Amino acid sequence: MAIANIGTYLPPWGKIADRVVGLDEDAVTIGVAAGRGAIGTAASAMSRHAIGKVVFVTRDFPLLVGGNAAALLAGLGLNESVAVDERLGGAATVIDAITNAEPTTTTLIIGADAASGAGGAGAAAVLCSGGSKGATLTLTSRVHASMPVMARDSYGHTADYFDPRLLREFGIGSSLQATEFGNDAAIVAGLRGKDAASLCAGALPALPTTGASSAIFALAALAETAAMGTILAIDQASIVLAALSAGPIVVTRNEAEALAPNMNPRTPGPEIAISLAAYERAFSDKLRLQAAQCVECKTLAYPRRFRCLECGCETPSDTVDLPRNAEAYSVVTIRTQVPGLISPYTLVMAELGDSGVRLLVQLTGATAGAAAIGDQGTMVFRRVAVRSGVPDYGYGFLPTPAGVN
Repeated sequence: MAIANIGTYLPPWGKIADRVVGLDEDAVTIGVAAGRGAIGTAASAMSRHAIGKVVFVTRDFPLLVGGNAAALLAGLGLNESVAVDERLGGAATVIDAITNAEPTTTTLIIGADAASGAGGAGAAAVLCSGGSKGATLTLTSRVHASMPVMARDSYGHTADYFDPRLLREFGIGSSLQATEFGNDAAIVAGLRGKDAASLCAGALPALPTTGASSAIFALAALAETAAMGTILAIDQASIVLAALSAGPIVVTRNEAEALAPNMNPRTPGPEIAISLAAYERAFSDKLRLQAAQCVECKTLAYPRRFRCLECGCETPSDTVDLPRNAEAYSVVTIRTQVPGLISPYTLVMAELGDSGVRLLVQLTGATAGAAAIGDQGTMVFRRVAVRSGVPDYGYGFLPTPAGVN
């Protein structure tokens, strides 16, 4: 199985080495951002229709009942029939997924870390195919061991028994003794600092996360330096060793500079209850950013309507993808406290490319008030609200950094 493309994403909030997700982000949205980076780089070689499976690895699933596959596929722009494997795990689980990917199926593997205080938030994705182009990752050893220095139960209760020396000497140390590993890894995923450096043969590239995404960030670091060798993935006391062979890998990074997160409190008040009928009716078009196109006059409608507003045609309309490049047509910043929201926040009337379609969305990836009329940007997949405990996804306006065309 060849690794041809890697996409990475870091939320623009927090510190350089310790990012946190934004108010409108979760594991699905950051996973989509990384996944689209990996898919986009392969546009000339294969279409989205070639992807037959998505493996989504995280410890921060937004929905434990009902699953996250539908929202994930919609955000990625993949067909709803694509197989999705949602796995609970960290760096070792991701390496397992890559090395065990089926050679006859083009597979997108995503690792996402969204919890605060868990080694940094971020996501990374790798596109694997059965072709001969690209590097290969081969499993060399695996040890499953139990030393739950960090535990979280199904009720959300977390217990931290973290003892670095105990984990290093009796957890990881014992697992490594069961292999032929000689402290000569090219890179380590799942650890930071001196503990990681002690297991490497040379200088250790700094990785922004220690969870599921760290394994793919490690692959990206090796690809960019043309370094090959052993990758050591650690998940508490469980370890996986894999060998990366030579081959071209295209890396697309979406890693903005760190900004101070919004620390203002959420205004208390009643939340807006969800209407599952309305949620289902708008789901596909809203999450896939698609409009209805009249079969007679080709007028676009978003949201779709039963009758064309231009010519009155009632024939079932076609569905077309809307452009994701956008311009701020109008901007307003709300500073009044609104129940259930964190103020201030900015709303943008975004005009999508040359489609003539305009959407009212929130500004994302920038501080409130940072956008102005005429600013260029991109429509990005975001969690616009949580209603009755259900994440409601849509899009936000991400301004293009100054000096970037």
